Amino acid sequence: MTSSAGPKTGITVYGCGQDEAALFRELAPRFGVALTLTEAPVSDATTELAVGNRCVSVSHKTRVANSALRALRRAGVTYISTRSIGYNHIDVEHAESLGIRVGNIAYSPDSVADYTLMLMLMAVRHAKSTVRRTDAHDYRLHEVRGRELRDLTVGVVGTGRIGTAVVDRLRGFGCRVLAHDNRPGTAADHVPLDELLRAADIVTLHAPLTAQTHHLLDARRLALMKRGAFLINTGRGPLVDTGALVLALESGRLGGAALDVLEGEEGIFYADLRGRPVDNTLLVRLQELPNVLISPHTAYYTDHALSDTVENSLINCLTFESGNQHG
Repeated sequence: MTSSAGPKTGITVYGCGQDEAALFRELAPRFGVALTLTEAPVSDATTELAVGNRCVSVSHKTRVANSALRALRRAGVTYISTRSIGYNHIDVEHAESLGIRVGNIAYSPDSVADYTLMLMLMAVRHAKSTVRRTDAHDYRLHEVRGRELRDLTVGVVGTGRIGTAVVDRLRGFGCRVLAHDNRPGTAADHVPLDELLRAADIVTLHAPLTAQTHHLLDARRLALMKRGAFLINTGRGPLVDTGALVLALESGRLGGAALDVLEGEEGIFYADLRGRPVDNTLLVRLQELPNVLISPHTAYYTDHALSDTVENSLINCLTFESGNQHG
């Protein structure tokens, strides 16, 4: 898409990191967009930065309060493009009741799919404890041997673009793949969720976070998983009842977990907390376990995906302004 003649569209970009800002500045002239960039998230105090712009772009890293939505509407905003696939940080119904349309973006599913496979391999090969021991100059073999993916059954929960990309990659490893989705989207064997949990050696989550999927894996469903099974979550933290997961891991019932997302990650992930207390006791307990890998919601973070995110944010706003509301 290229810009047309006439006044430029104005977009206020909230929560804009330096890496995103460089891309926005690079792409904006091509699209004929006038930018207002700020590292600050949307809040009642920062909505004045949107005055004069009908469109704003927000990050997934900070929840948008309903009071901020109301302040945005008073500032004249009628469209919010979130730089994420998920909407769980915005009360979309409240926004729409105010006359604000909310749209999401798509980016390369390969970023999260690649990362998911990496976490699977690290989990079944005990990478965390192996690297920690090696860093401490203990070069002995791990007392528990690793496992090969071709010998395992992997259950993929959610077969949208990312889940489908994970299934495609798993085919190359020769493992058995089961899938669960309300709208089956791959050639994998689709089964009921409880059946998948009973059969899978690895369960990987790629479902959107909604009221229906909150704590999709609760204590009952975690208890259905095979003894020694691994859980991978690169979707959203609240898909899992974290307290129940901690108990299943500490008891030794589950073989391990690799989590790129976590309940209560807000205000912790993306912050430098070295030398400061971490205000999430379940996160601390998970990190103490030798068979649990934690990363700070970084699976999406690649050059390709970030470029897609910025470009599609601009396209969203221009499409809205042109009258073809996207979202």
